[in-house]
Amino acid sequence: MKGAVVCPSCGKQFVIHNYPIPTVDILISREKDGKRAVILIRRKNPPHGWAIPGGFLEYGERAEDGAVREAKEETVLDVTLTGLLGVYSDPGRDSRFHTISTVYTAEAEGEPRADSDAAGIGIFTEDELPPDIAFDHREILKDYFDARHQAGMPKADRAR
Repeated sequence: MKGAVVCPSCGKQFVIHNYPIPTVDILISREKDGKRAVILIRRKNPPHGWAIPGGFLEYGERAEDGAVREAKEETVLDVTLTGLLGVYSDPGRDSRFHTISTVYTAEAEGEPRADSDAAGIGIFTEDELPPDIAFDHREILKDYFDARHQAGMPKADRAR
């Protein structure tokens, strides 16, 4: 049987299913100094670095609900999802295991605060992104800001 292993206790064969783990990431849009900016969290747990708020879906949870929950857990903000940026599935995107992330865009009112597994929080424009960005989030951030530029919005309007 393909993928079968033998239980050392009872000797029965069983199959181990090895699937990618579904995650969500949420690009929460802000204005900073008249420019489009996003909220990033500094990760408390390895791998360390700055990251887009997000995390693992819970069993039976819709991706949209998981995105709203993760945003609240990590930033204390109640977000309104505004769109889907994309799905990121490179098997090497997370050094711990294979994940597939559905990445949403969102808006929120209020002041973000680091919570849950976030050690810190910051608001960054495209020109001031930190050097130590975790996972494939630099690529996701590039896609996000590129999409804003391609939308043809005048630079002054991009921050709204």
